[in-house]
Parts: sequence; C-alpha cells; structure tokens
Amino acid sequence: MTYRPPKRLNLAAHFLEDRLSEGLGDRVALRLPEGDRSYAEVAALAHRFGNVLRRAGIRQEERVVIALPDGEEYVAALFGVLSLGAVVVMVNPGLEGDALADLMEYVRPSGAVVTPNLAPAYLRARGVAGAPERLLTAGGPPAPGTPSYEDQVRDGDERLEIVATHRDDPAIWLFSGGTTGRPKAVVQTHRSFANTTELYAKRVMGYRADDITLSVPKLYFGYATGSNLFFPFSVGASTVLFPEHPTAEVLFDRIRRHRPTIFVNVPTMVRQMVAHPAAAEQDLSSLRFATSAGEALPPSLWERWTETFGVELLDGLGTAEMWHVFLTNRPGDVRPGTLGRVVPGFDVRVCDDEGRELPRGEVGRMWVRGDSRAIGYWREMDKSAEAFRGPWFVGGDLVSMDEEGRVTYCGRDDDVLKVSGKWLSPKEVESCLLTHDAVRDCAVVGVENADGLTKPVAFVVRRGEVEGPRGDDLCQALREFVLERLDPYKHPRHVVLVDELPRTHLGKVDRGRLRREGSCAVD
Repeated sequence: MTYRPPKRLNLAAHFLEDRLSEGLGDRVALRLPEGDRSYAEVAALAHRFGNVLRRAGIRQEERVVIALPDGEEYVAALFGVLSLGAVVVMVNPGLEGDALADLMEYVRPSGAVVTPNLAPAYLRARGVAGAPERLLTAGGPPAPGTPSYEDQVRDGDERLEIVATHRDDPAIWLFSGGTTGRPKAVVQTHRSFANTTELYAKRVMGYRADDITLSVPKLYFGYATGSNLFFPFSVGASTVLFPEHPTAEVLFDRIRRHRPTIFVNVPTMVRQMVAHPAAAEQDLSSLRFATSAGEALPPSLWERWTETFGVELLDGLGTAEMWHVFLTNRPGDVRPGTLGRVVPGFDVRVCDDEGRELPRGEVGRMWVRGDSRAIGYWREMDKSAEAFRGPWFVGGDLVSMDEEGRVTYCGRDDDVLKVSGKWLSPKEVESCLLTHDAVRDCAVVGVENADGLTKPVAFVVRRGEVEGPRGDDLCQALREFVLERLDPYKHPRHVVLVDELPRTHLGKVDRGRLRREGSCAVD
C-alpha cells in the first residue's frame, strides 16, 4: 500500500486551503482559550501572516525560524511561511543564550517570528553570523525597536497566492531527538508530511472529521506537528491548543472542557497522570484512543494507565529523519511492551552491523525506508552519508521483530551496555525498577569504573507519597529488588536518588549528562 502525492504540492494548500475548497470553511479548526477559530478564519490569518513576511522580503526556499507558544499565531505563521514556498524551522521558544546563538549560526535563517519577550535574545544573537535580520514578533505587545505582526497586519491583504512548490522541495526543518550531542537539523520535504498523513493518520489510526485532538508535546515537536495539527486538519477535524506548560492538572482540565477524542501523549506525562492523587476521579471516556511516542513505554506503565483510565494507549516509534510514526500498535490490536507493527507503505528490517538482515527474534539495528525519508542533515555530510543509505534510513535504534512482525525496542546503540561480557539493555532494568512502588521515574546508564569496566548506574526519582525506606536504605532495597528479578549482571551497582531526571531540548532523558554525573558515583 503506497501513496503518490501530486508533483506540485504545498502543505499550506494540502492541509488548509483544500478544506475551504471542500466547503469546510465554517468547521472549527482551532479550540483556544480565547475561543474557537474556523478553517476560514485560520486561512485568513495565514494569508495575512504570509503577506507580512513577503513584504519583509522573505522569498521562496529561505528559512524562517518560528519560536512561538502553541496558539493561532503559531499556526498562522507556519502556514504563512509555507504559502510563500519558504522553509519553516521549528524552534523551542524556551531556547536562549549561547544555545540560541549556536542555533542561529547553524541555521542561518532569513527571518524569525518570535514572542515579544524573546525579541531581545534574538536581537543579541544578531552579533552571530547568520542571525536573522528580519525579526517579527507576534502574540503580545511589540518589543521596543522590533516590528510586530499585529502592527503590520491591520490593513493587510487576506488573499495570498500560494507558491506551487514541488513535492520534493524542503518544507520544514526538524531537529533530531538524540540523547547526546548537539541536535542535527533534518531537512524534510512537502512529500514526507503528506505521505505519513495518508498512510499512518488516515489509513491506520483512522483520523476522522468529528475528531478533537489534544497533545502533551508542543507544536515545535514533529510528533505534535503531525498528530495535533496536520493530521486533524487533513480530515477537517479540530485541535485543542494552549500556551501553558502541560501538567496533569492542565491536561485534566482541557479534557473536561473540550472532550477530545484523540490524546497525544508521552511516557513521562503518562507517568505523571496515573500518579496524580485525583487520577481515579477523571473522566477520559471521550477518548477513542491515546498515543505514546518519544521514549519507550514500559509495560508496567501501560498497565497502570489502562487500569486507571480505561483508554487504549498505543505505543509507536518515529524519527525526525522519517518525520513521524512508522511503527505502531493499532486500535484494537495492542501488544504491551512492543511498538506494534510496520505502517503499510513503510519497510522495516533488523540488520547486523554489515547490513545483513537478521532472523526473527534477534536484536539488531533498525533499517527503515518509505516516502517520508528526509533529504539529509544540514551541514553534516559525513553523518548524512552514514545514516541515509540509498532509500534506507539507518539510525542508532536497536530492535527485534517477532514472527508476527511486532517490533520491540531494545535501546540505542550508544545506550546498550556490555556488562561482564554480556549485552544489557538499560530499558529492561528501567522497566523492572518502575514496578517498585517507591519509583516514580528512573534512567539507567553505563559508567566506567577505575578499572575501565562498564557498570550500570540507576538514577531514581522517588515517589514521595509512598511510605518505606529512604536514602541509602532505599538504594540498597532497589538494587536487591532488581537482583531478585533479573540476571545478576543486570542489577545496578549504584543507585542515585535525584529530584528529577535531566532532559534534552526535546524532553528526552539526557543520558550524556547522567553518564558524567554517574562517574562520581562509581569513583
């Protein structure tokens, strides 16, 4: 089963303008704290944004950074940039300081659309080669000396001719979600977003016009850009957007208010929601299903979610290099602890280091191909050549595939440890620790001791409301807990109690930082 998009394809037309042509202009597109917006209203906002950017000198194929909270300005800016045939670079609006300056030098955008409070940081970044000269603020009172969208749009034209881009033109830059090192910019095309929307969202997950989506990740994550914007827009459905940081309380409130049918989640928030004191009182019956991605979902956590809320939770895997999910559990077909099966239209193989396909059940490197594959990494020729091999993308993910075609995630090649001469997946130890009543969250990394031998170290966030041992007594109890349930070589030699786990810009556990901190524990 494949999908062949037309040669001339622009995502602004594909996901927004086509809904107007279908007579859906009056349908609710965005559900916001300040009220609903129809598809016609969103299109008018996007046209105004596009015209403002065009007058500012933004041209086809130039890069424009968007650093905004979730809301109508974000959606309008994204579709406005795409309408011009320009390229969207989605950036965490919390990025600042040296990290922002490094990003500007790396991306070299022609323009940026940011919130007024971020304008000073972007103005300071102009001292870096490649920082945007065209800076526009949106979503609040203008910053001194910086033009605002609101000021320039008052008399703006609501009609904008959409550039007829090629399906293989760059459309959006995503950033790889690795857990170590500087993220790489992944150059994705218009074709990729249309392809996964058709194959995964429509044909496998069954998005439909009466759906209402709600997401934990914000729109600058590729996972949310699809599941909470492009996918619902492709069928005339609506999405709930809010600017606040997602907490269990905020999400429970939005679910009560909007009664969404699809909930886009991540394991970290799954854990917070099931641990909330009022979890059992929540009514999530409006949900047809919830999805999980970004990190491995332990079976124990899946079970707690299902027992608490009675909502089907579908774990899956996608990468920035393939844009979105290509492995998933399906509605009505869930195997806890697995990533499900391959989305039709994609091909996944499990291979050894020489690229030879391995027998079913063996662990190897994941190879994936399909029409959502990126062009490559920006300014990373060597890494592009290593990862993009003909039609295949070969990353660092290790998986196994059973006889039914279900895939189990086994970690990344830079995370898997060799302990006492045997291979150890940190995910297995983490899943075991998470079944202990005192553990709220955890991560296991390998740290070399003074003899140069790798030893597993567990970082644990304690569940505060649970009675029981604390401090060194808890650390010893957790080591013994794993020792009783797994092979002896797998138990953590050290347990470090922390208030929270460090996270990368994409919210994943920062394992590189934990390894550095863990070196102190084994000295």
